[in-house]
Amino acid sequence: MMPQIDKEKCNGCGLCVSVCLQHSLMLVDGVVVMVEEVECDWCTQCEAVCDSGSISCPFEIVREQ
Repeated sequence: MMPQIDKEKCNGCGLCVSVCLQHSLMLVDGVVVMVEEVECDWCTQCEAVCDSGSISCPFEIVREQ
């Protein structure tokens, strides 16, 4: 699962692109998109710096019994 991007909310600031250590994000026509060939390491830094709230990194909590 990759971070989810709401393209309607994205303001094209590029902060997420600048913090992505895997280079998984890029701006295309002023909107952030995931680079399909690069694997995201799920650091969630893109979500943390996104002022517009356009990036979310949903995850599932699994409890071991």
